[in-house]
Amino acid sequence: MFDRKLNMDSIFHEKQEGSLCAQHCLNNLLQGEYFTPVDLSSIAHQLDEEERMRMAEGGMASEEYRTFLQQPSGNMDDSGFFSIQVISNALRVWGLELILFNSREYQSLMINPINEKAFICNYKEHWFTIRKLGQQWFNLNSLLTGPELISDTYLALFLAQLQQEGYSIFVIRGNLPECEAEHILGIMRVQQQQRPRLIGEDEAQTSAGMSAALSQTEMVFGVEDEVVDEDEELKKALAISRQDIDVEDEEADLRRAIQLSMQGAVMSNKSSESEMGNVKSGSQAAGSAAGGQKGGQNEALTAEELRKRRQAYFDRQQQQAQPNIPQPDTKSSDGSGSVNTGSEEDQQQKPSQ
Repeated sequence: MFDRKLNMDSIFHEKQEGSLCAQHCLNNLLQGEYFTPVDLSSIAHQLDEEERMRMAEGGMASEEYRTFLQQPSGNMDDSGFFSIQVISNALRVWGLELILFNSREYQSLMINPINEKAFICNYKEHWFTIRKLGQQWFNLNSLLTGPELISDTYLALFLAQLQQEGYSIFVIRGNLPECEAEHILGIMRVQQQQRPRLIGEDEAQTSAGMSAALSQTEMVFGVEDEVVDEDEELKKALAISRQDIDVEDEEADLRRAIQLSMQGAVMSNKSSESEMGNVKSGSQAAGSAAGGQKGGQNEALTAEELRKRRQAYFDRQQQQAQPNIPQPDTKSSDGSGSVNTGSEEDQQQKPSQ
């Protein structure tokens, strides 16, 4: 079983380079790299020399001859264009002949185009080949990205369309050289799922596709950048929020610690009301002051300032308590012989007697 794609790939198809369409036309017709620009230039120069010699027969001093020498070559130009005479002479090497398709002589033969072997078409200095390979026809225009399959039914319509557009069509007569595509396509017919495009159209679509892909990529990267920016802003906001929360938590913890410390001092003093009455009142006054500070300006005090204030409070507490401390030989009012000197914290704060 033959691969239909490989069968199409077996067809020689030279694509357009510069203005060398005459070279591409001949090579696509012969299915091989038979001619180069140098070969066709040599044929063109030979034709120019033959024309010059014919003009010289009328006299080298004639006005016609001098005018001919001043005119550029009619068989080739610097762009790579070659005339029908150059193509005809090149094909004559292979024993091939050109016949004008729409001439009265050929049309009178009433030959069905599908019974021919090949056609060469020209319009505004562009040449291309239509050739039968195996039992199928192909448009081998060098401006296409690949060979284009033409059905037998469409061939006559295609040639009529070309004529209407101003093309000159030539029928190829003679035995074309053997080629690989002729052998392969003679065994099996091919099918073409997608017709080739013009080379310029294909490049334009490729460029448009690349531009669209680039634009899409820029849009995607733009969206990603926006998302990244939003994420960064959110992270910064969360970090600032956490810092605020941490500061508030530290201040709240410090206020609670001071309040508990004051409450602890008050509770200790309650156990010795009879001996530390003035301490209790001082303690309550300090507690009231601390309570006022909770919602006031001291919320912003540093830990070191708060520590100093606590120390000052306990120092005042010691000074107020010292005059009421009983002597060791004095008994308490309950007669137990023990002396209640206040809380353990107060004991630690008192200097040794």
